[in-house]
Amino acid sequence: MATQWRVFADSAALVRALADALCAEAAAAIAARGAFHLVLAGGTTPRALYAELARRGVGDARWHIWYGDERCLAADHPERNSAMAEAAWLAASNIPEAQRWPIPAEHGASEAAAVYADWLARVGDFDVALLGMGEDGHTASLFPGRDWETAADSPDTLAVFDAPKPPPERVSLSAARLNRSRRVWFVVTGAGKREALLRWRQGAKLPVSGVQGGLETVAWLDQAAWSTEK
Repeated sequence: MATQWRVFADSAALVRALADALCAEAAAAIAARGAFHLVLAGGTTPRALYAELARRGVGDARWHIWYGDERCLAADHPERNSAMAEAAWLAASNIPEAQRWPIPAEHGASEAAAVYADWLARVGDFDVALLGMGEDGHTASLFPGRDWETAADSPDTLAVFDAPKPPPERVSLSAARLNRSRRVWFVVTGAGKREALLRWRQGAKLPVSGVQGGLETVAWLDQAAWSTEK
């Protein structure tokens, strides 16, 4: 299924539209299945999205929060994706703490990956996976030149010990598990992402191109990241 490219004038306009779309998808999932399973990403623009969701009072007992990847740092370390999301949105939301599932990466990559895989085995497909893209085309902690575990029988989680950017030890959902999402939404902003985005659009084999939603794959972009070349 082809990726949809949605380009906004700036990150502020993108965040507003993305918040609208996320609320609509949550309402649809809850109406259809009684719950909404959302995968969160780290990064500056996702942080702005979470702040917008907090302003809107989004989230209740039918929401379930997961993470695409995590750095092996102390649980309250500010560079943890879960710590950022809690501070920006979740701690003040009405989503029960028991339904917010941070990767326990403070215990090390191997143990955390095993624990998270056990938790994930109890739930079905994600409704929406929010993901970012690095300047090298990586997404979550799936990096170029590595095994992203795309095969259908791949494990749900990966222990990463040699990430090319610090910290080297991380936990990531596999491409196969992320592909078990109804919708995959990439959030990509800033001129620094333009080259990787262009390579993605041209069909380069990158981690970001190995993850696709079952119903749709959307790249939410600001004008700075977009290029008219292809």
